[in-house]
Amino acid sequence: MPDSPRLAPCGDRALTVEFAQAIDDGVNARVHALDAALARAPPPGVQETMASYGALLVHYDPTLTSFAELAPLLQERARTLTIVPPRQTGWRIPVAYGSTYGFDLDAVAETLGMAPADVVARHSAAHYHVHMIGFLPGFTYLGGLDPSIAMPRRPIPRAQVPAGSIVVGGIQTAIGSIEGPSGWHVIGRTPVRAFMPARDPAVFMMPGDRVILEAVPTAAFDRLARCAADGSLVAEPIL
Repeated sequence: MPDSPRLAPCGDRALTVEFAQAIDDGVNARVHALDAALARAPPPGVQETMASYGALLVHYDPTLTSFAELAPLLQERARTLTIVPPRQTGWRIPVAYGSTYGFDLDAVAETLGMAPADVVARHSAAHYHVHMIGFLPGFTYLGGLDPSIAMPRRPIPRAQVPAGSIVVGGIQTAIGSIEGPSGWHVIGRTPVRAFMPARDPAVFMMPGDRVILEAVPTAAFDRLARCAADGSLVAEPIL
């Protein structure tokens, strides 16, 4: 049996259920299994849950329940989890690497002692899956980065990076959504709109989805970006 998670209060109206401080497929599967179990049958007072790589944040109404009441219930749920297969959904995401689209690529390659083309080849060859959505609406955290291209975060974060930036930070890589701050390295950009408020669904990639990043030339990026601006979902579904 996997180790029991660690529970800790987060103020008087939330708690965290931490399975591990790790980026790991098995750990992440347990987090989402507990999330799904609570969605199907929430204990009294539970209002909302938020999943991360290795933990689940559980918000509750303190007039209806408490940490002392919820903790044993959640420990029992965690002990009896049914891990379901991930969603059979995949996406091919076009990415323009380097140049003005990935303005950190050359510096990343130099730090790693590689040619920029080698970094692109390794980054685009991996088979990723979505571990979580967060930080910004639709910001998509991917598991599966080749460890050989892991990079420490930038010493000085940028106040803004473009929407759709493909970024690397530590052993993580991600698909940016809207323009926002970042301390990660920008190595490319996708025309895909990971978040569009007027679209249904506003966020189409979900935890468990598989992702392939496909390098495309500038001309293809510009064409796809025009389609995306009109509301088209330019990510290609894959089986």
